[in-house]
Order: sequence, then C-alpha cells, then structure tokens
Amino acid sequence: MLFLKDKPNKPLVFLGLFTMNQSRQEILKETAATHRASLQKHLQHRLEVARAKGDENLVRQLEAESNYLS
Repeated sequence: MLFLKDKPNKPLVFLGLFTMNQSRQEILKETAATHRASLQKHLQHRLEVARAKGDENLVRQLEAESNYLS
C-alpha cells in the first residue's frame, strides 16, 4: 500500500476517496445553487407576467412561493 510522506498513517486510496467525496460535495452544492437561481429567475418572470396581466390572485400566490424560496 502506498502512503504520503506527510500522512504516513493514511493510504493514498483513502486520500483519493476523500478528495473525490469532497469534489462531489462541492459539485452538489454548486448544482443546488444553480437550481435555486434558476427557480428564482423563472419565478421572477412569472411574477412580471402576472402583474402585467393584472392577475392579483396569481401575484399573491407567486409572492408566497418567492417568500418560501427565500
């Protein structure tokens, strides 16, 4: 089994898995942030359209959804 000099008790296999899991966590966080931004963008557009149409009931519903996402 191979070890790093500064981490003699940690085999490279373990360190590689940790790095892979860490990268996976970072990707998941980035994906979640992108998804949330997309939801907010689409919600904002839907609010603009509802306001332009004068649909106050839909505006209230979309504002409630916006508060939920915030």
